[in-house]
Amino acid sequence: MHLNSAVDIVDRANKIVRKVGSREPAKIAEQLGIIIIPVAFSKQKGVYKVIERNRFIFIKEDLCPEMRKIVLLHEIGHDVLHRGEAKVFQEFNIFDMKNDRMEYEANCFAAEIALPDNEVLEYVEYGYDIEMIAKYMNSDINLVALKVANFNRRGYNFHLQNSRSDFLK
Repeated sequence: MHLNSAVDIVDRANKIVRKVGSREPAKIAEQLGIIIIPVAFSKQKGVYKVIERNRFIFIKEDLCPEMRKIVLLHEIGHDVLHRGEAKVFQEFNIFDMKNDRMEYEANCFAAEIALPDNEVLEYVEYGYDIEMIAKYMNSDINLVALKVANFNRRGYNFHLQNSRSDFLK
């Protein structure tokens, strides 16, 4: 296992957006050759698996559109950042960031794709806090907090707000 730097995650996310020409997870998955399969999970929101060299995202079939987008981007993050390690994922720890760097990295990747820099920076210039940015961007406050933390790793100096590590559970 290797650690992906914040800059590497941002670069890879931006490269995919440029290549695909979209931030929509279904379009990105299609372009990357990932098959999306809705599943009647009771608790779990999503899983990324490589089965005989075929890449799959299994996603809870009844998620609201906003959560579906976040979960798909998170799972695409696993494909982009952790494909070689996909066979060791444990389904029930899939969104626990506290002790799993792959989950944290996949969440950072999702934040980079879902939340364009220029839009977030515009809201910051207007004086919006993380909660307001999440509301106006139709996203999750924890994803926005990760995005702001990534900005700081890239040289910005924004006030950080703690995010919950289990927001996708």
